[in-house]
Amino acid sequence: MASPMIQSYEKHMAMDVEAVLHMKEGLGETSYAQNSSLQKKSMEALKKIIMDSALDVYITQSPESFTITDLGCSSGPNALFIVGDIIKTIAGICKMLSKPTPEFSVHLNDLPTNDFNAIFVSFPQFVEDLKIGAEESDRPSVYLAGLPGSFYGRLFPRKSLHFVCSSSSLHWLSEVPLGLFDDRGEPINKGKMYISHTSPPMVATAYFAQFQKDFSLFLRSRSAEVVSGGRMVLAMLGRQTQDHADKRTSFLWELLAQSFAIMVSQEIVKQEKVDAYNVPFYAPSMAEIDDEVSREGSFTIDQIQTFEVDISSGDAEQDGRIISMAIRAIQESMIRHHFGGEIIDTLFQIYTELLTESMGTEAAKSVQICVVLKRR
Repeated sequence: MASPMIQSYEKHMAMDVEAVLHMKEGLGETSYAQNSSLQKKSMEALKKIIMDSALDVYITQSPESFTITDLGCSSGPNALFIVGDIIKTIAGICKMLSKPTPEFSVHLNDLPTNDFNAIFVSFPQFVEDLKIGAEESDRPSVYLAGLPGSFYGRLFPRKSLHFVCSSSSLHWLSEVPLGLFDDRGEPINKGKMYISHTSPPMVATAYFAQFQKDFSLFLRSRSAEVVSGGRMVLAMLGRQTQDHADKRTSFLWELLAQSFAIMVSQEIVKQEKVDAYNVPFYAPSMAEIDDEVSREGSFTIDQIQTFEVDISSGDAEQDGRIISMAIRAIQESMIRHHFGGEIIDTLFQIYTELLTESMGTEAAKSVQICVVLKRR
């Protein structure tokens, strides 16, 4: 373990994730709004689980006002995609049972640097779409609020949330783990930015410890906010094996590290800068999630499963471009902060070429873990 002095140095040098991390804002060509089709594909795979869980909460609780919360909503069309389906499903059940439709309170949460305005401008059309095909008496009333802040801590009043969903967010850590520098202050994961097969064991240990700390805090925070019997559906990138460097988890990070290595060889970036760059990311296994839920104790697991999303379509060139743009929309804020913005275009040109060459391999699949939690 690094000395207290080195840990202090690491904290001083570490990226302020809450201030820096955000998906690429706006509606331009490189924005997250234009490059989030992979995330939508994952959400569509989860749709039935989300609908069934939300409906179960409503039927058992029957509140006059139903609160839906999306943690890590980001921006663009995905932000209200699932929320709209939940509202329509519950409104349809109410009509079938001749019950009044509840009012819906919708909370959208993400870090303060998130482009909430891109969501808010789409809200009037979202409400209009909910009215289509509904009689005036059945049209749902929806009250929207954006809530900036880290979900690794309290965000809402006690016992105020009925249903919580989070998709493609909880694999992001609150900070880059401590323990990635040795006692001399030298990075121990040189040339890499995440856990790889060449990483020293201490790297996986540091990342796992940070996940345990963060996920435990997440559960404790939500345990205060979710009503008894409420549900959370959490989906995140994960592992099907106990190997922290599982190829389906590390595939995209390895190619990004290779892209930086090429830029070092071309003297575009310095090796020391690459060695010091680590991402605040962790893909857990189902067992690791289960352990933390059991240890915290406020929730029971209704179901937990892995599923694969094939990120290739058969057109390697098109896939390489789509995935590269998606990763750019996610990573640009952190890379720009550490390396400066002048390398971005060149980096992702190289990354696109490497991705195109790698499409069609077994590693070109995304593994997601979905867990449904019920508040005791």
